[in-house]
Amino acid sequence: MKLRIAAALAAILASLGSVSAEELTIRFGNPGVGLDNKQYSYGDATSYARARELIEKEFASDKDIKIEWTFFRGAGPALNESVAAKQLDFFLLGDLPAIVGRSRGLEHKFLFATSRHEPIYLAVPPNSDIKSIDDVRRKKVALFKGTNLQLATDRVLSVHGLTEKDVRFINLDTNAAVPALTSGNVDAVFGGPEYLALAKKGIVKIVYTTKGDDPTLGRHTSYLVTTAFEQAHPDVTQRVVTTFIKAVAFASDPANKDEVFDGWALSGFPKDAFEADIEGDTLANRLNPLIDEFIIARYKDQVARASAYGLIKGDVDVDSWLEPKYLQQALKELKLENHWSSYDAQGEIAKLGDLNKKQTN
Repeated sequence: MKLRIAAALAAILASLGSVSAEELTIRFGNPGVGLDNKQYSYGDATSYARARELIEKEFASDKDIKIEWTFFRGAGPALNESVAAKQLDFFLLGDLPAIVGRSRGLEHKFLFATSRHEPIYLAVPPNSDIKSIDDVRRKKVALFKGTNLQLATDRVLSVHGLTEKDVRFINLDTNAAVPALTSGNVDAVFGGPEYLALAKKGIVKIVYTTKGDDPTLGRHTSYLVTTAFEQAHPDVTQRVVTTFIKAVAFASDPANKDEVFDGWALSGFPKDAFEADIEGDTLANRLNPLIDEFIIARYKDQVARASAYGLIKGDVDVDSWLEPKYLQQALKELKLENHWSSYDAQGEIAKLGDLNKKQTN
């Protein structure tokens, strides 16, 4: 009798173990956080997907799959620490922190581009005598180092005949940079569209933007998956990528711009800042997910710059980092193979996509 009871208990425990083993939590990370610690972000289609719970809806019928999102106030460096601790599976990263993590042994794959040509803005107090990039020489300028803003700003300086040594950079994140600027503790700040809302209120003045400047300037981000997760769950990886590419296609349609901005506004940043940021550009261009020669060239350039500045140890082989098969399958499945234009290394159109053809007709 005792043997039968023991056998039954063992069978029950084995059954519970097998159910537990089938449960899966897909952990997503984003290197940013909304105002007042809101767990939302902006600026790419994966942020819109988060706002409208598109990933959750994709896996709603999978009772053994759970979705978890984490947003990091410490941006890319903090997210990299979480990846190193094996706490994330999928995540968005700017080029520099992704390259730094890869150089330090973090095993992940580059799935698709999430933003390109993301503008950089130079903000100053309204009464500042700084009128252009040339005027930041020897000035105290706030910059969030360790993020993709750092090397992108370095490239801006280089194009304009300056180097980091010509500027007195102070390492501050956005939350610290704004009060430092308004109090006069720094003379200027390089940043993103968050400063456009402040400019509209007259709190700061924008004296330079990469928009309309050299086409290779700006910031670039990508979506990554840990190698361990991708190898263990290729089917889930495909569903995640396909869901995000659907979101990119939706966001790329000009008719959906207001809805996309509404989703981004859950971060607490106002819609008019997004409107000002995209002025003169299109979401189809900004959110283009293709891993084309332009994106590959930008990442290789950032690897070279990061190495020159001693930010990485050893080389990062960009070509072996790329894993385009999930993107290619999503484009095929969704019939989007010719949707977006592809660009050459200099930023010129190499193949005109359907979206651009519609806009030029």
